[in-house]
Amino acid sequence: MSNAPKRISAPLSAKQSLWLFGTAVLVFAPLAPYLPEWLSTLTSLIMVWRGVLLWRHASLPPRWLLVVMVFAGVAGIAWHFHGLFGRNPGVALLALLFALKLLEMRSVRDGFAVVLLGYFLTLTQFFYAQNIGNAAVTLAGVALTTATLVILNHRRQPAGRALRLAGLMLLQAVPFMLVLFVLFPRVQGPLWGLPVDAFSGLTGLSDSMTPGSISQLSQSDAIAFRAKFTGEFEGRAPPQIVLYWRGPVLSLFDGRTWKLGRVFVSSRLPYLPRGAAVNYAVTLEPHYKPWLFAMELPATIPAEGLIASDYQLLAKSPVRVRLRYQMTSYPEIMAGVDEAPAILREALQLPALFNPRARALAEQWRAELGANDTGIIRRMLDFYRRQTFIYTLSPPLLGNHSVDEFLFDSKRGFCEHFSAGFVFMMRAAGIPARVVTGYQGGELNPIDGTLIVRQSDAHAWAEVWLKGRGWLRIDPTAAVAPTRIELNLARALPVGEARPLLARPEFMWLLQMRYRWDALANVWNQWVLGYNPQRQRELLANLGMPSPDWQKMTAVLTGFCGILLLGYTVLAIYQRQRLSPVQVAWNRFSKILARRGLPRKPWEGPYAYAERITANLSVEQSAMVADIDEVVDIYARLRYTETSPIQATKLLQDMKGRISRLAQRKP
Repeated sequence: MSNAPKRISAPLSAKQSLWLFGTAVLVFAPLAPYLPEWLSTLTSLIMVWRGVLLWRHASLPPRWLLVVMVFAGVAGIAWHFHGLFGRNPGVALLALLFALKLLEMRSVRDGFAVVLLGYFLTLTQFFYAQNIGNAAVTLAGVALTTATLVILNHRRQPAGRALRLAGLMLLQAVPFMLVLFVLFPRVQGPLWGLPVDAFSGLTGLSDSMTPGSISQLSQSDAIAFRAKFTGEFEGRAPPQIVLYWRGPVLSLFDGRTWKLGRVFVSSRLPYLPRGAAVNYAVTLEPHYKPWLFAMELPATIPAEGLIASDYQLLAKSPVRVRLRYQMTSYPEIMAGVDEAPAILREALQLPALFNPRARALAEQWRAELGANDTGIIRRMLDFYRRQTFIYTLSPPLLGNHSVDEFLFDSKRGFCEHFSAGFVFMMRAAGIPARVVTGYQGGELNPIDGTLIVRQSDAHAWAEVWLKGRGWLRIDPTAAVAPTRIELNLARALPVGEARPLLARPEFMWLLQMRYRWDALANVWNQWVLGYNPQRQRELLANLGMPSPDWQKMTAVLTGFCGILLLGYTVLAIYQRQRLSPVQVAWNRFSKILARRGLPRKPWEGPYAYAERITANLSVEQSAMVADIDEVVDIYARLRYTETSPIQATKLLQDMKGRISRLAQRKP
């Protein structure tokens, strides 16, 4: 059995405890919105409790109470998330244990544990957001945590010096960060994309549509994707009226909900390009669905995707990371002229016993117009124009016969109401039709010329199939609210109806600020978050590594890191040899006394040195005592205490003057 003495960690000082508490607050605060409300409240109360104990210099709670709180908290997390495995339960457990650790923090060793947990908790912030603001908050947390680590190692370290030292260490880490960022093999997809909880908290188009589903998206300012046009539309965008971004196509209707139909996918276009081409690049935000968005109709298929038989682009796997792809579209393409009979039959199906009034009206039009399908389409659009239909974000709730109630009773709806009513009437009249969802329009950022398409631009329109012409886009909303298609959503709403905040005239200054922020965020997304495996391969190819394998990457990475370490080593040696003016003066003082037979021993401090030599001075040397004592006192003050720059300059001048007088004295 070892008889080695047990190492006891020093107790925390009040200053160290205060720094740890401040670090804990800064690290935890950004995570609070992502935790369950009860857990955020509990951890906040624990931190307030610790703050009160620190303020009152009171005793920490007993360990048995902390054990009870640990088991209760873990049980609550397991109950809330139905388990303890996954991203969200893991972060919740870490936050709980981090907060409880503050209540048993007694020694410096406990402080080191809190700092380590703080670094891990800071890292988890990137699980939920990776934007510029989140990166800035995370950097501030890392800087304060590092400064706290300095205080734990040197409790007498002034606050300003600790922060400067932390900043210096972070600056020294920047070159390593850049080398690792550029050369470390990129992983496609987030490392934290764990099952179940990785798909939560995202908004966007769904694979189904019910009355009101798209109008809910219209209140969201979240960005769906960005488009950067080239060629003819460099720095601008095509007319708003042609900006239809095709998404899920809904062919099945059960009387209430429109759903995806049966499709097959291919890597080849099911139509031939026609007309003028529009070239652009899309930067798609992650939405955990397979939809890829492109202007109608796409003439290229991204490497990451396929095209469905209903002309929608689909990714080969759900879009879990920001995706950038080049596109070409031809707005004048004719598609589906030779459509498969099975698809046309599906586009005519209607559930029985639903919406009898709409069926009767459609059958009446068919009887009046005979085989004139174009006439029936015009009749339906005229019906929308001539009746008192209102385009609104807050339509009333509809019952089982939703189309009847909308067309003949409420006459208030959003784009999904108008498109669903139109498609139902077409099918009832024997014309194949389907609902297309996606986005319409977008907002051109004048700062960088990028078109920003937000969730508030979500839209639904219709497609009808006519013999000899194929599928034609018909937007019934344009019949009721043409300004929605020609301009934007805000201008199409009735006077007095609530608009998105930044669409209000009084907030135009805020809109300009958002333009600048969006432009900066786009640069961040393209060059930082968008640095994916493909871009890394392109960069390495430009650097002379067309097909790097892991051995070459490891060698290059090791070489660059070795060069950086060598550079830092040389710099450290140079700075170690470079002495401060105070140390230079002290060394001169020591040499002068050494020539008089009073050398300084390597281990002696200034006061011990002065006490020894003044006791051994001869009668002739006794006149030097005052200067020696004053030089030693000034050196100690300049070296070991804080002084203002002006005072330090005066003291150094006094020290040098006294040393010069000592040098002029005869031995």
